[in-house]
This record gives sequence, structure tokens and C-alpha cells, in this order.
Amino acid sequence: MEDQRQASAATAFASKPGPVEPISKEDTTISPSTSIRDSYKVRASVLLSRPPILTRDLTPFEKAYFLYQRRLNERLALPFTRYFYYQRGTPGDVEWKRKIKERQTPARDIGVYNAYSKKGRKDELLLGATESEPEEQMEALLRDAEVEVQNPEDGQEVKKEKVERPLPKVTQADESGDRRSLDRALKSSLYLVVKYRGDQRWWFPEGSLEGKESLHTAAERMIVQTGGVNMNTWVVGNVPLGHYVRAYSQAQRDDKKNLGLRGEKVFFMKARIMAGQANLQGALEDLEDFQWLARGEIQTIFQPRDWNAVKNILGER
Repeated sequence: MEDQRQASAATAFASKPGPVEPISKEDTTISPSTSIRDSYKVRASVLLSRPPILTRDLTPFEKAYFLYQRRLNERLALPFTRYFYYQRGTPGDVEWKRKIKERQTPARDIGVYNAYSKKGRKDELLLGATESEPEEQMEALLRDAEVEVQNPEDGQEVKKEKVERPLPKVTQADESGDRRSLDRALKSSLYLVVKYRGDQRWWFPEGSLEGKESLHTAAERMIVQTGGVNMNTWVVGNVPLGHYVRAYSQAQRDDKKNLGLRGEKVFFMKARIMAGQANLQGALEDLEDFQWLARGEIQTIFQPRDWNAVKNILGER
């Protein structure tokens, strides 16, 4: 029993905390870290584009659907009151009779169709019919716009005055393959791609940020340095469309800043061209060539890695 009391006293004495020694200022000083921090160089790239000028071609289903809707409207609409617009016996009335005899309907672009006849509900097109084709409808509108004029000398010969035809959708630049022209591929968006001198790679205009420059300001500067001042452009917004990490094969060490550059982060800014044209003579960058290309054309000339980085941010049209 005496041995147990002595052991308890020894344990209590050992558990008492001893005096706390003060910590000097020298012990609280934190030594700077000697590890290299990973870093990336920030660059801005501009997706300068010309939007589509023309609408895309309709699918066969869309062509048939729109023609069906116009013929259905002819069936449901009230009959055309001719004498409200043309006085009986006037040249306008005579011209109307001639045209309605040819097409059998007031509408000018739905083919020969009489909505009030016994076959009015049989408005589906037969296989191989061309009434739903936009080119056929354009020709029908042009024929309808022609006016018959009698020869003033004998009063017998009748001829039709030709009307001005719309411009073709395929331009001279399309036929000649001029990829520097903006008057081509009118149904698609065109993007400016450049080739820097000494580099065989095609890419978008790109450059490093200077000082405390923002991505928006850097994009505006890159447009001027790449394409000159003869372009009226607009950088859309301050937020990039996406970014692309271009890693170095070996990190570049900066001992002064204690940084290790692992690569470059390229941020893509969206921009539109309103007027003008790129000019290599007015460019500040050392460029060898430039082109205005559609999405499909860009895929054929970009390297696979570059194409994978931008394919999801380029428009389908």
C-alpha cells in the first residue's frame, strides 16, 4: 500500500508543467522558400471574322415545307379582287389577265396551281418537280416581272422588257480561288489567318500582353499590327471565347522572380470586321501572307493540335 502511494505521488509530480521559456524574435523569422513556382506566359489571339452575307441553302425537306405552306395559304385566302386594283379594260387589267392565265394563281412563285379547282388539294409535288427550288422560283418571279410592250412603229410586234437579274451567289473570287478576298464564300463566316515570316504554320493573329494591358486592348492592338489601319473592326466583349495551353518541352527558369515558365496560355478574343481589308504593307508584324478562310478550309491547313484547340469555338457557318 505504501508503494502505491509513492508511485502516485511520483506520477503527479511528473505531470506538472514546467516553466515556459520565452521565444526570441530570431526563432520566429520565416525563411523564404527556395522552391520554383510554376508560371505561364499570357498571350492574346484574335478570331477576326466576317459574318455570312447570304443565308444557307435550304434542305429538301425545308423547300417542300415552305412551298406547301404557300399553296395552303392560297387555298385558305379569299379570292383576289381584281377590279379593286385594276380598272376594267386598262393596260394593267390586260397584263393581269395574261399573267393569271399562265400561272392560274395570284401567287407568283408556287408554280402552275389553281387553289379553287377540283385539284386544289392535290398540292403535293411529284418526284423530280422543281417548283420548290429557289432558282426555279427566282426565274418565275423574273418572268412575271417582264412587261409586254408593242412596237410603236407598226403596233403589232410584241416584246417583253427584260428586268435586272440578281447577282450570282458565286463570285469571281470563288471562281478564281482568291483566298485573300472577302467577297467569297458568302454563305459562311471567314476568319483571318496569317503566316509569320520564318514560320510555315498558319495561325490566328497573336501576341504577348504588354505591361498591364487587358486582353481586350491587346486584341485591338494585334488587329492593327497584323492587318494595318485600313480595317473597321470591333472586338466583341472583354471575355475570351476560350484558351489554349501551349506547353514548353522544357521549363524556362527565371531566377530573379523565382519562376519556372511551363508554357504559354493563349486566350482567344472574338472580333468582327465591318469594312476594309487587311494590308501587309501597313502591318507592323513581320508577316509573310494572310488568308480569309471558312471553318472547313481552316481544318485543312492547321496542324492537328492547333485545330483541336479551336474547333469548338469556331462557328459552323
